[in-house]
Amino acid sequence: MDELLSDQRVLVVQDAMMVLMSIENMLAELGCRSVTVAATVREALTLIGSQVFDLAMLDLNLGGTKSYAVADALAARGVPFLFSTGYSDKSASVDYPGRPVLNKPYPFPALSAVLTMMLGRSPNQQNC
Repeated sequence: MDELLSDQRVLVVQDAMMVLMSIENMLAELGCRSVTVAATVREALTLIGSQVFDLAMLDLNLGGTKSYAVADALAARGVPFLFSTGYSDKSASVDYPGRPVLNKPYPFPALSAVLTMMLGRSPNQQNC
């Protein structure tokens, strides 16, 4: 399982530095070598317009701004994404049904399980 994300280009949109560091560590444990980070909607949209991503992790609330514009840009490009939130806000589940939502703080197994599902792999299947 530690190579689940090898060869995957991951966009992480997160404005809290400590949370970002934790996410980057978990992604590294999953074999991810390419993580691009954005702290604002504007920054994320610029990155999406200039780079290719295999999947993305979006903080739902970026300094009081919902990350929905980023979600829409990713969906238009067919990039799978998940939302994460530290609040009890259920709007992502309503506005983007079927998209995974992780409640912060989330443990490594929860992130691993969601990413495995997003990549269409069985829990025991490793990335080749």
